[in-house]
Order: sequence, then C-alpha cells, then structure tokens
Amino acid sequence: MRSIATLFTFIFILIGCKTKQPTNTTVTTGVTIGTDFRITFGSCNKSNVENLFWDDISDLEPDVFIWGGDIVYADTDNVSKIQEFYDKQDSVPAYLALKKKVMITGTWDDHDYGINDGGVEFSSKEGSQQAFLNFLDVQENDARRKRKGVYSSKTITKPQGSVKIINLDTRYFRTALTKDEQEGRRYKAGTYGKGTILGEAQWNWLKEELDGSEADFNLIVTSIQFLSKEHGFEKWANHPHEVDKMKKLIVSSGAKGVILLSGDRHISEFSKIDLKGLSYPLIDFTSSGLTHAYSGFNGEVNLYRVGEVVSVNSYGLIELDVTNNKANFKIMGDNGQVLQELKQTF
Repeated sequence: MRSIATLFTFIFILIGCKTKQPTNTTVTTGVTIGTDFRITFGSCNKSNVENLFWDDISDLEPDVFIWGGDIVYADTDNVSKIQEFYDKQDSVPAYLALKKKVMITGTWDDHDYGINDGGVEFSSKEGSQQAFLNFLDVQENDARRKRKGVYSSKTITKPQGSVKIINLDTRYFRTALTKDEQEGRRYKAGTYGKGTILGEAQWNWLKEELDGSEADFNLIVTSIQFLSKEHGFEKWANHPHEVDKMKKLIVSSGAKGVILLSGDRHISEFSKIDLKGLSYPLIDFTSSGLTHAYSGFNGEVNLYRVGEVVSVNSYGLIELDVTNNKANFKIMGDNGQVLQELKQTF
C-alpha cells in the first residue's frame, strides 16, 4: 500500500507542477525534425531581457538563424551607443554559443536602425549601418560596407538542393508614412504611386536576385509585414503600389518557393494569399517577440490570416523538404513547444 500511495503522490506532484500554457497554445511533443533544410528566425529582442530560445534553437542544429529586425532597442542617433547595444547582445553567453554553431544572417528594423518607425530621414543611418554590419561580422571588403543599405543575399547549398535567403532593408530608403487620425491607429495607406519602401537601387538588386535564382526555395526577409494590411501600424500596405510591385516581381521572376518572413509586431501569425500566375500560395510568416510580446492583444483583422495570432514569446521554424517541394512552418515556444503549425506544398 505504501508503494501505491507513493506512486499517487508522485503523479500528483507532476500534474501540480506542470507549467500552465497560454490559452492560444497547442503543445506538440516528440517533434520530428528530419527535413533537408531547417531555418530559424525571429525579431524583437532585448539584450537586457533573458531570451529563453537560444538553447532551443541551438539544439535544433538549424542551417541558419535569421534576424528579422529589432535585434536591439537602441533608439538613438548616437552611433557609439548603438554599437554598445550590439556589443551587449554579442556578449550574451547563450547567443555566443549559438553563433559558434549556426550561421547567422538577417536585417534590421526601426529600433536597431536607431529611430522608432524611422526611414530615409534618419540622420545617423550611415554610421548605424556600419554598427549593424560589425555586429554580423561582415568583412571590410563586403559590398554592404560600401553601398547604401544593409540588404543582402545568401544561398545555402546541399546535395539535396539549395535555399536562397534575401534580406531586404525596409528602413534606409523608406519615404514618409501617412498619418492616420483615427484613434488607435498610427498610419494609413498613402497616395498610390507616391513614395517607396526599398528605393530604386534595392528594387533593381532584388529583381536580379529573383530573376537569376536557381534555388529550390527563396526566402525574402522583410522586417515589416507584407500581407497583413488592415492594422494601423507599419506595414507594406502603407505604400500600396510597392505591394503590387512586389507581387508582380515574384510572379514574373519564376523563382521557386518564394516565402516572406516578417517581424516587428510583437505577435506571430501566418498570412496566405493566392496570386494569379503563381503556382503556389504566397505565405508571409510573421515571427515577432523573442523576449517580449503583445500580451494584451485582444484581436485584429487580417483577411489573409491562417490560424490564430500567437501573442506570447516565440520564434519561427521552417522545415523544408526540397525533394517533395514541401514546407512545414512552426511558431515555436520554449522547450520545443509547437504553438502553431502550417504545412504547405509548393
């Protein structure tokens, strides 16, 4: 009888100590990772707040970790201070351990750029660019050291196939946003055809990258959301003609497996749209909130959303099966928890 009582006590302790999961969380155990490419990414990270995911990402042994922006929260035009923020992030032991194992690439967003919701007008953008490139250990002879903007591309090749990562710069060239006077909203769509997000040079570069791509999958990293258009914050839809230009470019390029990765919003979600002339759906995977999320989120319209919004800290995981043209998108929580999942054939 004593052994049975002990067993029940042990079971009670296990149940009583189980961590409570957020209501919008689905926990999947025994996740099988056996695909050709494993991509991890995330955004909105504060170096003075513990990031619970660095060890989890490292354990996955991904092919790459992609910064989606807001690597640090500098919000200053003092370049020396921006560099100090990066240096502090670069001294976090768990992140250093990840850097030693995993290739890291990515782009910036407004808070690491130096000014909230900032764009072309930012006076310290040239120096901020160099601080960002220092953080990513970019060599002095790299093209990014000499041109305006931090946009870049990287192709990962294996015997099974290849994946191209295209990092866009949505800050350096982005022209003024149109203010929205409606309560609870910051911006609205501007005049069609007026202004730019990427600027002429970067648009020309992007066209060459997509037109000439032979990769099996092409991941376009854009710090701000591309498909979600109803909310009143920063988004591609604030420059609606730029949205149309991107859609046309993706279709006309013939590039295979184009996927958009975004951040910025402190929420994570999947958005999906069918484009005429594209043989597969265009997906915008938003992963935002590595160290802090929009915990007070209470709803928001997104006509292209698939599934539900995840408003707890998370990172993004993409498993690519090149042989069968399949992708498995996962919003990940701590300790391997799958908070939401989307599977797609390309």
